[in-house]
Amino acid sequence: MTVRKAWIVVTVAAGAGLSFVMVLVIGVYMVAGNLANGVGQGARGLAKGAVPAAYQALVQKWGNLCTAINPALLAAQLYQESGFNPDAKSPAAAQGIAQFIPGTWATHGIDGDGDGDRDVWDPNDAIPSAAKYDCTLAKYVKDAPGDPTKNMLAAYNAGAYAVIKYGGVPPYKETQNYVKTITTLEESFAAPVTRVDPSKQAAGAIYYAQKKLGTLYLWGGNGTADQGGRFDCSGLTKAAYESVGITLPRVANDQYNAGPHPNRDELLPGDLVFFSDDLTNSRAIRHVGIYVGGGYMINAPRAGAVIRFDPIDTPDYFGATRVTEDGAKALPTSV
Repeated sequence: MTVRKAWIVVTVAAGAGLSFVMVLVIGVYMVAGNLANGVGQGARGLAKGAVPAAYQALVQKWGNLCTAINPALLAAQLYQESGFNPDAKSPAAAQGIAQFIPGTWATHGIDGDGDGDRDVWDPNDAIPSAAKYDCTLAKYVKDAPGDPTKNMLAAYNAGAYAVIKYGGVPPYKETQNYVKTITTLEESFAAPVTRVDPSKQAAGAIYYAQKKLGTLYLWGGNGTADQGGRFDCSGLTKAAYESVGITLPRVANDQYNAGPHPNRDELLPGDLVFFSDDLTNSRAIRHVGIYVGGGYMINAPRAGAVIRFDPIDTPDYFGATRVTEDGAKALPTSV
């Protein structure tokens, strides 16, 4: 059982396809890097635009409240709970951006902005309260063996008593999944400190997308037979990665959270590249494509157009995600 909320549970000729993909395979597997796990590192920064601009300063500040949390971890919790929606309300009566249930809010809600009230619907109170609650739980289980951050998350999900009783993360599948989910999601909200690892599935995803070149765009298209095998932008990226065993969310702004975020000069074939009219907020992303190298992507651009190669260096380029299997699995089914 949960403490606050029930866990929700590029120009290249198409005819050169095979040789092109082989080059991609070689490129993907020759490049490697190390991804820092960052658990419990309070100074860990946030990835560009991963947190909506309205909340970024709050998350960065309060995510450093204690050593058991960091801004990326706090952001992962808020995203998993509400998708950064301050008006979210669950069937279990969990409320606001941090999804406090009333009883927990009564005990642990704080006046984060010092305006004289404690308002669960106000992110200026709810985000600080979420951080404070995390740190309180960390204190409760500070003597338990194991990783302090994972123990804190386990206490958040199953209660501090269970962590103390079992001497760490308890043997509850839901709790173990919750801990893995949040620590994995943390990577999609953190600014990488080193080059991130290449995706082993990237070449296969590109190969799938390349076979769809010339297909007419369809809004809402998933490539099904009844849709004539047509796609929109995120339908294409979803199907491409599904062809290599990775299930992505349906919409582009959620696909952004399926792994860590390489810089523009670190892009590798297979990375998803995103575009937005608001470069400060990943929730406003409106377009996605699959990077193939040389500054180009394969994408389904718009109604009346066909799946094609397009350049990525445009004013609305937002950023990129290196899709990982664990990252995709960690995404909530509904936010």
